[in-house]
Amino acid sequence: MTNEKTMSVHEHWLSRNRALAASGAFAAYATGLAIYTGGADRTWAIWAAVAYTVTTAMFLLTRRTKLPLMVPLLVSLGGALGAPLIWLATRVQPTPEVKVISQSATLLLQHGTPYLAPGQLANWLSYNPYMPAMAVFGLPKALGATGLIADPRVWMTLVSIALIAAAFWLAAPHLSCRSCSRNVAVSTVFAASSPVIAVPLAVGITDPPVIALLLVTLALAARPGRRAMWAGVALGAASALKSTAWPAVPIIAAMLATRDGVRAAWRFVGITALVTGGLCALMAPAALADPPAFLQNTVLFPLGLTKHQTPAASPLPGHLLAMTGSAGHWVAVGLLLAAGLGFAISLIVRPPADARAAALRIALGLAVMFTLAPATRWGYFVYPIGLIGWLALTGQGSASEDQRSGGGTALAPAAAAAAAAGAGISVGVGVAASTAVSRASALALAGARFGMAAGWSMVSGLPPRLAAARAKELMTRCARLRHPEWALAHEV
Repeated sequence: MTNEKTMSVHEHWLSRNRALAASGAFAAYATGLAIYTGGADRTWAIWAAVAYTVTTAMFLLTRRTKLPLMVPLLVSLGGALGAPLIWLATRVQPTPEVKVISQSATLLLQHGTPYLAPGQLANWLSYNPYMPAMAVFGLPKALGATGLIADPRVWMTLVSIALIAAAFWLAAPHLSCRSCSRNVAVSTVFAASSPVIAVPLAVGITDPPVIALLLVTLALAARPGRRAMWAGVALGAASALKSTAWPAVPIIAAMLATRDGVRAAWRFVGITALVTGGLCALMAPAALADPPAFLQNTVLFPLGLTKHQTPAASPLPGHLLAMTGSAGHWVAVGLLLAAGLGFAISLIVRPPADARAAALRIALGLAVMFTLAPATRWGYFVYPIGLIGWLALTGQGSASEDQRSGGGTALAPAAAAAAAAGAGISVGVGVAASTAVSRASALALAGARFGMAAGWSMVSGLPPRLAAARAKELMTRCARLRHPEWALAHEV
């Protein structure tokens, strides 16, 4: 197979033109944020606006050169994440989220629980709305660390980027392919430098580690077998960090029940619950003896049902209803519960068929939940945006998943064509092998390749040249698996 065709098969979704458009959009967003906001958000926006603008200019000025795509993206990463993170961590007072994480870690070491008792909750900063495992990011400071390494944001950044890279690596079509390795690196840097991840990490919002674990969960669940069960471990860890990961449990379980059977779904739920419970017990052993404190901090406070109200007050429908009074608040809670029931019914009536469909369902469910929640903020929408971005950046990998499993939603026609063509190729290769190096085998193989390329092109909408390259690659794999000696002598 020629290098040109190999590159076309492994062509990354993030082309230079798309990267240019994204960088320009990021620059416009950061500029607007620098004008209309204040505090830590403005500090990040000033740094990021410059970085994204420089990145956009680099893309424009090097359009006719062979400058690697990674170079401008690294500039974006350094200016939109690295520089503002260090500046905010060393020169600006910690944000409320950072203070809560640091306080919860100190409480954990002193009292065995990251939560204050209901009688000790003096103001909204006394509450800890996170699950027990989130306190792990504040442990370095609680253990006596000083300077940059004492800031929870540094550890959240390192963990989040490592998990994002792992998710893209797990979703790659080939784990030892040079093109796929490069695509994993490009996707990781692009995702980490985007406002979806860079803003929360720089100002100390706790969503990026949870988003990253959700991506790892989806990457593991994309393929059937034992690997899908490890998705329960990843989702259990995410659920032990923040309750925003919980809606993913029934959605992925429904997907596994459809694809792998009910037993696999229950095994996944059991593993997720075991990991979540185990981490919570490990990180908050004393909280098990004080359920009211856990309930006040992690359930009632986010719902706005405590004496001291959360500052999450973006003008979304749920919050606007809650502002009308007690009745409006309970109407918002009722709508939230009704939406949850509707999604549960949809999982029974029409469960997601594969991991990509599950990602879309999670994104939609979280978007509805954030819209109807009585206490909410615009920043929570990084979850659905991040999941949609994941689907775009792993689009090539999803084709491989569908070809292997024969399932899928967005690419179901292409998968069906690939499955039918694959069956024909399997027979063709077997016949060709029986005639060794005869001229008939070469003709049969060429005919099979032509038929598969034509079918792929018509059904999936791929360009003929790309369809032919993919057909040739798959035929080579089939031949090597079934008849290695023949395939070596007759390299497709």
